[in-house]
Amino acid sequence: MIPPRQEFASDNTAGICPEAAAALAEANAGSAPSYGDDKWTGLLCDRVRKLFEIDCDVFLVFNGTAANALALAQLCQPLHSIICHENAHIENDECGACEFYTGGSKLIPTRGTDGKIDLREVEAALLRQHELHSHKPRVISLTQATELGTVYTADEIRKISAFAKKREMLLHLDGARFANAVAALRCAPREITWQAGVDALSFGGTKNGLAAGELVIFFNKQHSADFDYRAKQGGHLASKMRFVAGPWLALLENDVWLKNAQRANDAALRLANGLRDYGVELVFPVESNAVFVRLDAMIARKLRELGWDFYKFIEPDVYRLMCAWSANDEAITALLSDYGSCVSSVR
Repeated sequence: MIPPRQEFASDNTAGICPEAAAALAEANAGSAPSYGDDKWTGLLCDRVRKLFEIDCDVFLVFNGTAANALALAQLCQPLHSIICHENAHIENDECGACEFYTGGSKLIPTRGTDGKIDLREVEAALLRQHELHSHKPRVISLTQATELGTVYTADEIRKISAFAKKREMLLHLDGARFANAVAALRCAPREITWQAGVDALSFGGTKNGLAAGELVIFFNKQHSADFDYRAKQGGHLASKMRFVAGPWLALLENDVWLKNAQRANDAALRLANGLRDYGVELVFPVESNAVFVRLDAMIARKLRELGWDFYKFIEPDVYRLMCAWSANDEAITALLSDYGSCVSSVR
């Protein structure tokens, strides 16, 4: 049997980008202070502040689930609720981590087209909260880019932030694919974060060329007090933090993070255009590095038999093909060719 070709299953299947790998090797040369007192961690925090053009608080954790759950636990008490989209990762793919780390905060999923929060749906959800008898709304959490591959513009985020602030709520951004959103919008990171009213950001690196490690960034320092204790208690204080910080620093130097994201976005667009030429229906707009298509079950099975790996994302027939930073023209050409062969074989 042909071994699966993982290029389009997830951006988690890709390897470490060369710059991050080299930085990991450099950090491994000799010894260094532990628990974040190394030079790489300090340089990384300064580099993040320079990137976002603000004096923010920056913390490293091991993965995206922890970044989201710990950030939300920092912003919420157990009596609070968190508004999110019904397709949000925190709702569907984190095994109740947000509820666990917050000690009882409730996620309230809402509907919205193309994976985006709809403020009319949020307003309706808030009206169903019966004061002392329900959790008190505290945070709106957006996913950027969304789980359906779409991207919130700066104007959209500002509008949601204004809605939240009017109700004394905070705004959290799950940025597992934040780099892809910045690349798609061709904007400065500040424009879709603190300048648009975002209070906290989970900035993903794993899907953009790292082996592990996400950043939790608080743009308003009044919300970050003792977060280092929270991360430690949650098991996310790396003793050898240089091995997480070093590759992150390399990702941010010379805009490697942005180039990786742009490469992934461009690959998704090429793939989408190629599939469209075959008459395949694109289910959602292709705005980042995800392509959602409607496939016949037999075609999907034949493609998998040829070694291609991808997910059925929405029943009964919507599949996701995800382009990683390492996606290349050869793989896309091969997949499109195999798709054409599969279609011909079932006619």
